Amino acid sequence: MTTVNLVVMVIYHIISAFIAFVLIWSIIKTKNVQEAILYCIILIPFTLRVFHIK
Repeated sequence: MTTVNLVVMVIYHIISAFIAFVLIWSIIKTKNVQEAILYCIILIPFTLRVFHIK
């Protein structure tokens, strides 16, 4: 059972890291300051999840 939990946790963190990367890429690409701020706010929970901070 612990192996299944470990696999699920690793997949969860990979997905969170991918979403965080996409958000960072969107921040870099956008020209609109309001969109960049919105992306930063959305990025916070994903960054915390990637670094195992609740």
